Amino acid sequence: MIENDNIDILVNDVFEVYGYDFTGYSRASLKRRLDRIYSLDKFPSFAEFRYKIKNDEVYFKRFVEEITVNVTEMFRDPSFYLSLRQEILPKLGTYPHIRIWHAGCSTGEEVYSMAILLKEANLLSRSIIYATDINPDVLEKARAGIFPLANMKQYSENYIASGGRADFSSYYSANHNGAKFDEELTKQMVFSAHNLVSDSSFNEFHLVVCRNVLIYFDKQLQDRVFLLFDKSMGFLSYLALGSKETIKFSAIHSNYKQVGKEKIWKKIK
Repeated sequence: MIENDNIDILVNDVFEVYGYDFTGYSRASLKRRLDRIYSLDKFPSFAEFRYKIKNDEVYFKRFVEEITVNVTEMFRDPSFYLSLRQEILPKLGTYPHIRIWHAGCSTGEEVYSMAILLKEANLLSRSIIYATDINPDVLEKARAGIFPLANMKQYSENYIASGGRADFSSYYSANHNGAKFDEELTKQMVFSAHNLVSDSSFNEFHLVVCRNVLIYFDKQLQDRVFLLFDKSMGFLSYLALGSKETIKFSAIHSNYKQVGKEKIWKKIK
């Protein structure tokens, strides 16, 4: 178990050496994940754990992957994707070009879900999906578009529940234990490292999707990220969050109106 004072030391080390700022992460979540990697890797002392993180860049990549949360699946929360399909994409379809930002995209399952929705709405060819994450290793996995074949049954069920009517297996080819998704989907994707804590806005988007990331941030960091999103969105664009996330108590909430029952908001001023 890592003492609270030592968590502060580690967070400071990581910021000074690598520029990653974890100060705004939920302290309880951060402690759980630090305790987990400390135990898994069997460090005899905090001093050795600290030394390894500061001086071994390869190990630091593992550290970031453990500390940042990478739990995701295709068409996660099907009702959310049904709402996108029925309520949001028809509105976006009125634009000649559509820019979508998946912030904190992890290994990319939700990015490919979005691409499938756009394809089925005949909007993919005039859309660009910017997929970003703090972790370059998970971005490589997302860019490859290969997911465990064992997950396809669940993903297919999610897809059908989200209103999908095609044969889900037509979107990928099976190869050993992996499912490789069609390159037609990836042509409209741009993958890039982006740190929600410290990096700035880089475009104006019609839809910003950031699901199940902000629950791991404290209130101050959440507010900072909401301001970043607000700067990245044009009038009448949409912000989509995870099922346990909300802009209700943020500084930007008066600029937005919730769309339906899902955690999707339209920018109205």
